[in-house]
Amino acid sequence: MIDYDNFQKSLKRLEEQYKNYQAFDESLPDVTQEAIAESVVRRFKTCYDFSWKVLKRYLIEDLGLADVPNSPKGIFRLAHENNLFASPLEDWLRYADTRLFKNHSPLEGESARQGRSPQPRRWGDKQQACLKLTGNFIDDAIDLYQTMSGETWE
Repeated sequence: MIDYDNFQKSLKRLEEQYKNYQAFDESLPDVTQEAIAESVVRRFKTCYDFSWKVLKRYLIEDLGLADVPNSPKGIFRLAHENNLFASPLEDWLRYADTRLFKNHSPLEGESARQGRSPQPRRWGDKQQACLKLTGNFIDDAIDLYQTMSGETWE
């Protein structure tokens, strides 16, 4: 039996922090805004990692597939072939590309070189892309969780 607990918990934490990110007030200190946004990016990465790893187990254990790839993109392609996604495969491949950024630093660009802490909206393109995709990822991950576990998301 597959344990979905880590995937579920990471998804709930991501969902909670993303709501905080969407609701934060521009009057908050820059460091607080940055901390909230950075937390969303980190939680996205954690949840993404749990999603593809539990999906791999699902493909092997529940669907009985013998030849399952070890890479997230290969797993996503196989999941798509088995109709496990409500969203297009391209969305899941985009999530993979977002997760696999080579630069893990949240600070990029001119303000980072000058030693200043940038506001989240001044982050590099990679981090901004992650923040923009997070809402869609949450919806798709919830759908995947419900498909695999058979449980309704609360």
